[in-house]
Amino acid sequence: MSPALPEEAPRPPELPAVAPQLRALRRRAALTLEAAARSAGLSPAHLSRLETGQRQPSLPMLLALARIYGTTVSELLGETPADRDAVVRAGAVEATEADGWTYVQAGAPGRGMQALRVRVPYGSQGDIVRVHPGEEWLYVLEGRLRLRLGDTSYRLDPGDSAHFDSLTPHRIAAADRGGAVLLFVHTLLQSPTAALCLGPAAVRPGRSDHE
Repeated sequence: MSPALPEEAPRPPELPAVAPQLRALRRRAALTLEAAARSAGLSPAHLSRLETGQRQPSLPMLLALARIYGTTVSELLGETPADRDAVVRAGAVEATEADGWTYVQAGAPGRGMQALRVRVPYGSQGDIVRVHPGEEWLYVLEGRLRLRLGDTSYRLDPGDSAHFDSLTPHRIAAADRGGAVLLFVHTLLQSPTAALCLGPAAVRPGRSDHE
């Protein structure tokens, strides 16, 4: 059962009304109000208020409901995605660099999940600890990685992976002077390459969404 989510949350100004989509997608998933609410850690009464527009869901709620209904946050928000190629060819996407971090898009933009190949520089992120809605998965290809989740630190070697809730305070850094290379998949709600939650300079001034 999913952990309980806060039932009352202020509506972010950028979120559109999602009530019609919430009800339609729950019915498409053949779930009763009670079953869906139980899986999301909500009361049936609160989910009913979300579906009738009396309450607006928080971002963690949207992520939880999207997983339960087998869809994306974009579809919950009523967005119609543009047609995208299913295959990303090697060399078709330019690398983005920021203070020693190098990012190469490894999947189509605008999806519910974003995939990247990332070169992580040696050293730490200093005092920067990331906390944001979503999930993250990473797989170490080269070098050794230092991963801190909450109060626990890990060293990951090539072939090691990690999968965690992004609401857990986290930071990563390469343990070797040669850096580390990893595959990285995340489910951030807004995730342009310039606003990723990885490197210390990946988000420029005016950034606060993913820190």
